[in-house]
Amino acid sequence: MVWEQLLANRPLLAGLLALWLAQFLKVPIDYWVNRRWNWNMWFSMGGMPSSHAALMVATTLAVGLYYGFDHPVFALGVAITMIVLYDAAGVRRQAGVHAQKLNVLFQELFSGQPISQERLKEMLGHTPRQVAVGSILGALIALGMWWLWR
Repeated sequence: MVWEQLLANRPLLAGLLALWLAQFLKVPIDYWVNRRWNWNMWFSMGGMPSSHAALMVATTLAVGLYYGFDHPVFALGVAITMIVLYDAAGVRRQAGVHAQKLNVLFQELFSGQPISQERLKEMLGHTPRQVAVGSILGALIALGMWWLWR
């Protein structure tokens, strides 16, 4: 019964499909940009497109399409989506920039020293372009699924 309810939850399915597609697309897009395969991109928090943006925009838009744009859950979805998108392009992006600077600092400080420093993750956030593309992808997924299922 729970599985039937989950599979009938169209906003959830739209969000999960957008998340999966965004994560899947990271590997070929990264190859196209860097001309090398990086399979770790499938599990990366950063990169093009933003899977966070795709998930949130698809889910929120699907809630509006299926339950109405005047529904309180849609308003809550918009608020949470705005926070997630701001965090992805702002706070986490800056944390990644800080990690890059700290890694350079550690490398310079400890070069030639036996001290081993674990590198910090540098790809934590997204550029505004990556968030925009993820948002567009999420909107297209939600609209496509709504169009197919209406």
